[in-house]
Amino acid sequence: MRLMVSGGGTGGHIYPALALIERLKQVEPDTEVLYVGTTRGLENKIVPAAGLKLVTLHTQGFKRSLSLDNFKTMYLFLKSVHDAKKIIRDFKPDVVLGTGGYVSGAVLYAAARMKIPTVIHEQNSVVGITNKFLSHFVDEIAIAFEAARSQFPEEKVTMTGNPRAQQVAANAQSTYSWTKDGLSDDKPTMMIFGGSQGAPKINSSVVEAIPEFNKRDYQVIFATGQKRYDSVKKQLANVKIGDNVKVVPYIPDMPAKMPKVDLLVSRAGATTIAEITALGVPAILIPSPYVTANHQVKNAQALVKNGAAAMILEDQLDGRSLLLQADRLMKNKELRDQMAANSKKMGRPDAADRLIKVMKQAIADHQK
Repeated sequence: MRLMVSGGGTGGHIYPALALIERLKQVEPDTEVLYVGTTRGLENKIVPAAGLKLVTLHTQGFKRSLSLDNFKTMYLFLKSVHDAKKIIRDFKPDVVLGTGGYVSGAVLYAAARMKIPTVIHEQNSVVGITNKFLSHFVDEIAIAFEAARSQFPEEKVTMTGNPRAQQVAANAQSTYSWTKDGLSDDKPTMMIFGGSQGAPKINSSVVEAIPEFNKRDYQVIFATGQKRYDSVKKQLANVKIGDNVKVVPYIPDMPAKMPKVDLLVSRAGATTIAEITALGVPAILIPSPYVTANHQVKNAQALVKNGAAAMILEDQLDGRSLLLQADRLMKNKELRDQMAANSKKMGRPDAADRLIKVMKQAIADHQK
């Protein structure tokens, strides 16, 4: 298969695409892939590091308020559509997949106009503006949350899940030992992190709770985020940290560690949700309030409704509320086991295979 993928700006658009590509190359080793991203997005580092060819377009998003800058956005979009058509003619893809971000708008629109099979993948429960626009032009739409279905033309929609779920599920039988982190393999473990950059409110709440965590029978591994590690260490300068608590800047080997986690405290991004439901990891979700259309709250609510997670809104988060939820779950294995079972029921451990099937359907429909 000759696959063109476009998605950029944030890891939430890039990592599902990379997971899909990895699986496609496993089942079809002769697959050729071209990734089209933005000139400024994270894909400029992540995609080449994955050994994939990347070409970039210069584009930007619309401002939600009235702004003269939107005239520039429109000009860049039309120019990107023109440039994308040339890239498509040169690469001759069998199918074009969009995973979100402004750049995918131009690429998928160009492909649809050129009668190339097109598929978009929506990772979140609230549909992004680019995918809403593209839904009128593409052949197939893959979703990861049922809540997204009603926001698209029904006849085009297939539930696939997020390809990251299949990537993580492949590592479900981890032999990782917490002794490598100075912890014990005999105690239930809670992992806390607010994403690669860390989250200030989560960090301050954990700092506040550490004196109590020190007294618990369970253990805690807390990732501050690389750039916030020094700040957190200063806040903890006069706080005793127990042997059952580890404070680290980031968590390497996440795929190996995640299956060993008894409770995860994190944001509610689409990739995180895909990973924890694939593995059946109980979670306390703290949705970021700084995302479009508050979509992380909707993501988290899907799990809460199914008894797969607890949720603390950021404006209700402090050391005490975090400790109360942590104790409620970490001291009750039966409750955690039920949450884990509910989470796993929501998981899509074959999500990449499902998305490949949708792409092949789009190709087949064009060949009729």
